[in-house]
Amino acid sequence: MVYPSKVEGSSISLARRYTLALLDLDGVVYRGANPVEHAASGIQEATSQGMRIAYTTNNPSRYPDVVAQQISSFGIDAHGDDVITSAMVSAAMLSQRFAQGTKVLVIGKDHLKDELAQAGMVIVSSADDEPDVVIQSWYPELDWNMLAQAAYAIEKGAQYFVTNRDMTIPREQGIAPGNGALQLPVIAATGKEPIASAGKPEAAMYHQARHLFSPTDQMVETEQCLPVGDRLDTDIEAANRGGYHSAVVLTGVANAEQIIKAEPILRPTYICADLRGLTVPQPEVEVTSSDDIITFTYRQSQAWILDKTVHVKIAGKELSENIASLDALRAVASAAWEAVDSGRISADEIILPRFAAHILDESVDPAE
Repeated sequence: MVYPSKVEGSSISLARRYTLALLDLDGVVYRGANPVEHAASGIQEATSQGMRIAYTTNNPSRYPDVVAQQISSFGIDAHGDDVITSAMVSAAMLSQRFAQGTKVLVIGKDHLKDELAQAGMVIVSSADDEPDVVIQSWYPELDWNMLAQAAYAIEKGAQYFVTNRDMTIPREQGIAPGNGALQLPVIAATGKEPIASAGKPEAAMYHQARHLFSPTDQMVETEQCLPVGDRLDTDIEAANRGGYHSAVVLTGVANAEQIIKAEPILRPTYICADLRGLTVPQPEVEVTSSDDIITFTYRQSQAWILDKTVHVKIAGKELSENIASLDALRAVASAAWEAVDSGRISADEIILPRFAAHILDESVDPAE
């Protein structure tokens, strides 16, 4: 696998460069019941530029039609057949491993149960039913008893699978425990790790999406797909595992420091403040070297590393704190990645400037 060594540019908008966008939902399009700022306008403009928008979610608790209704309530034209969930991928995963008639204890909602039933699995609700398989997913009503039933079944020999491993999930009030966090009690009780996960960071969802959202009988080419997410350890890692370019947005989990210090498999191809980043060209990087100092320039922002410290200039002025420029973040990330990849420094040794909580994209009108 070849991972990003710098933040890439594009002379045309991403909506014109890629034919299919695979958008994550939580933290990208919405947070719980609330829309993410600028998501609707970004999606609408990307669509008008010819990009096919589809939605990929590790959340298996809701039917695609229900998800699409919520997206539509934000003023976005969305339908159930625009959505792929980890429940759908889970059904494919288990049907490839087990025969029809296999008994599955589902820690999850009706959507996951229905997908598995359609794949020929027999759904049970208790460890007393002697299931062959346990599959655990996230849903708001999950309680101790369901976790206990999963543990009891696994202790009796059931094979353990999960829909996804997200440690956190963005909600209306902030960041909440995700399915990965809720697996920890089961792992602690049984001593067994899940055998496999259907959702991101596995690339299976993106591969399946290329079939599901293709306008023809042929899969959409990998080079024409752009996964977009707010999490490095799921959305972006899945893209890198599958050989896709990717874009991270700053409206959910990922922040500047995480991106700058990301290990290679977690690095995005592009960095966008929000989904409006799909609709504009991405700045190209200029790399210069002098006296063993490599400088990365994105438009008016420059970054370089000297004595383990990242230095930043914006429009000729050196700054070390409250940096709100997206181009500066691109420059700093590229400088850090190159330094780490070359072996000159480890990510933990880098002394970073301080970025503002809200980072502005110089390419978009802040009033939009």
